[in-house]
Amino acid sequence: MNLIKKDKNRTPAQVVVQDVVKVKKGERVLIIANPSTTEIAQDLYSASCETGALATLMFQPDKTSFDNANPEVLAAIATEPEVCFSISNIKLGKDPGATAKPYTTEDGQKFTHIFDYLMDGKKCMRGAWTPGITPDMMNRTAAIDYKELQNRCAALTEIFKNAVSVRVTAPAGTNLIIPINGRSLLSDDGDFSKPGTGGNIPAGEVFISPVVGGSVLKKSDGTAFEQQSDGCEGVIVYDGSMTFSDGDSIIETPITCKVEKGYVTDITGGAEARRLLKTIVEAELRPFVLEKEGKLPKGEAEVYKKNARNIGELGIGLNPAANITGNMLEDEKAFHTCHFAIGENYDNDAPSLIHLDGVVREPTIVLTYADGNSRTILQDGSLQI
Repeated sequence: MNLIKKDKNRTPAQVVVQDVVKVKKGERVLIIANPSTTEIAQDLYSASCETGALATLMFQPDKTSFDNANPEVLAAIATEPEVCFSISNIKLGKDPGATAKPYTTEDGQKFTHIFDYLMDGKKCMRGAWTPGITPDMMNRTAAIDYKELQNRCAALTEIFKNAVSVRVTAPAGTNLIIPINGRSLLSDDGDFSKPGTGGNIPAGEVFISPVVGGSVLKKSDGTAFEQQSDGCEGVIVYDGSMTFSDGDSIIETPITCKVEKGYVTDITGGAEARRLLKTIVEAELRPFVLEKEGKLPKGEAEVYKKNARNIGELGIGLNPAANITGNMLEDEKAFHTCHFAIGENYDNDAPSLIHLDGVVREPTIVLTYADGNSRTILQDGSLQI
């Protein structure tokens, strides 16, 4: 493992603006913050102005997983700045207009937030989002060797090609089979310099959306196979940290989630397990209220309820400066960990009101390919590439 490379001549904000997002003179930069993230947001504002960018800094109150963003914030994003930084204490906030009537691209992709539509749909905006960022985290984890991180992400992307399933096991009891046939590995590699790219600060993970349980598997030419995906099968034992609707916490008593046909069917453990179940139940019930209020299309509430228990992500931490601290923004990037999300995925075929990340320590991860061969990429938490 290479040593972390610190840039002593620049602040972390300058490294992010100059090296990660590569802000240019004359570009419009929108920075959205909460009062508790003022210090970091102000540093990014100053660093952006130093490049000659036209920067705007605005504030809104803290938002949880179920809160809407202020309408002024959504209106500002809708002006389509070249760069947008979401520097939030918890979340940016939902887009109620797009939830009720999603943005749709020419190829039929639907987006329930203006931010995601401009980033991933129109691909006219780039930026970074930092839910839960603290000055200490920014100082420790932002100024890393991004070239080394990008090399690791590129190597794993190549290794994942043609893989059809993943098996994850871990000392605390995780044992899960994850179908990924037709899915692509995504990278949070710290290169957000092109329109349509973005990710977290701190950066440092690769992640993939499991095939949704019950969905029809597709051939590369778009035609359907005869069989359907049964989804993820097995057990996840979260023993690192977990995201809940009101924030993140280190797990004191492991949370055991039984997974059948892609969905969580049973949750056991201590206080954290009850907290997780409460969040999921709320995400199952609230869509019916939204549908009744006309804030979700008719019939969508049942889909949102089902996906509140979907396994939406497998991610692998790759930032050598990150530690498990009880803050998921950093925790999911830590070496020797993987994480699974419950709820919405990244392939836009499992909409949900939640995306709850949970960390698993010291995993062993084995890929299986279409030809029957297999490859271990993590052994007891250590990268094998």
